[in-house]
Amino acid sequence: MTKLKIAVLCGGTSAEREVSLNTGRQVLNSLDPERYDVYALDTASGKMFVPDAIAGGVTPQLLMTAGEEPVTALAELPRLPVAARPDVVFIALHGPGGEDGSVQGFLETLGIPYTGSGILASALAMDKMRYKAFIGTESIVTPPGMVFYKNDAAQNRRAIGDVGRNLGFPVIVKPSRQGSTYGCSVVKEEGYLKSALDKAFRYDDTALVEQQMIGTEITVAVLGNDDPIPLPVVEIVSKDGFFDYESKYSTGESGATEIVPARISEEATKDAQNIAVQCHRLLGCRGMSRTDMFVLDDDEIVTLETNTIPGMTATSLLPKAAQAGGIGFPDLLNHLIKLAREK
Repeated sequence: MTKLKIAVLCGGTSAEREVSLNTGRQVLNSLDPERYDVYALDTASGKMFVPDAIAGGVTPQLLMTAGEEPVTALAELPRLPVAARPDVVFIALHGPGGEDGSVQGFLETLGIPYTGSGILASALAMDKMRYKAFIGTESIVTPPGMVFYKNDAAQNRRAIGDVGRNLGFPVIVKPSRQGSTYGCSVVKEEGYLKSALDKAFRYDDTALVEQQMIGTEITVAVLGNDDPIPLPVVEIVSKDGFFDYESKYSTGESGATEIVPARISEEATKDAQNIAVQCHRLLGCRGMSRTDMFVLDDDEIVTLETNTIPGMTATSLLPKAAQAGGIGFPDLLNHLIKLAREK
C-alpha cells in the first residue's frame, strides 16, 4: 500500500503557538507510520519545529528534487513539484493566521487538501462578533452582549457605564478574534471594565462584553462533511467557574473536570447536539467543529462559539468526546484525513 504524505502544520505566530505545538506533537506521534509518511511544518518564519519522536525517532522531510533541499516551512510548499507535495495537510494551528481562513486560502491556491473547514467557515467562526450576528439570524440564542472598538476610546468611556444597566455583572470581556481565552477576563464590577478591555485590545481591535452565563457548561463536537453527526456531550466543570487557559490545558487539581456524558436532561442533550450540527451546517464547516454552550436551569441552551480547529492535546475535548463515542485517537485522525480527501 502506498503511504499518504501528511504534512502537519503547527506552531505559527499567534498567542496560541504553544497550544498548537502540543496539538502538533500529539497528532504527529499518533499517525500510523504504516499508513502515512508524516512531515512537520511550522508556519512561523525562521522557526523549525522538531517533534518528540515520529516513527521511531526518524522525522521524514519533504525534499526538493534538485539537491534534495528540505522544505521545513509552509511558505516553501510552492517550491515543491506537484508530485512531491503532501497528499493532505493536517492543520494543527490555533488562533489568527491558522484557523481564520488565511492558511486555508493559501492551501486552496495550491490545490492541496487539508483537514477542517474552508475559508469562509473558518473566518466566520474565528470572529466572535460576526459569528454571533450570523447565527442569531437562525434564532440560536447567544449571551446578551455589547461590542467595543479599540480605536473609539471616547465612545468606550461613555459605553462602559451602560454595561451594568444593559447586562449587569459579572460579565465576560474577550477579544473578538482570539482563542484559548487569551485576553479574556471575568469582571464583577464597573471599576475593572477599562483594564479588562485594555487587556482584550492587546489581542484584537474589537472586544466583546457579554453577560456571564450561570448554568452547566457543555461542548458538543461534530464530525462530517455533508452529513455531519454529533458526538456525546461533554460537561465542563471549572475549578473557579471560568474555563480559562489554565483550566483548559492543566492536569490535576488546577485543570477542569470533563464529564462524558454531560449531566443534563435527555431533552437538553438532544437540543445541544442539534444546535451543534446546525452551527456546523450554517457556517459551512467541514471535517470537524466543536460548539461551546451553557445549559440554563430551565434547559434553555445558550451558544457561546464554534471552534473549527479544536485542540488535539492530551486534555482536549474533541478527542475525549470521540473516545466516549467509540472512536480512538488514531481512528479519529484517520477519519479526519479521509474527510479532507473527500473535499
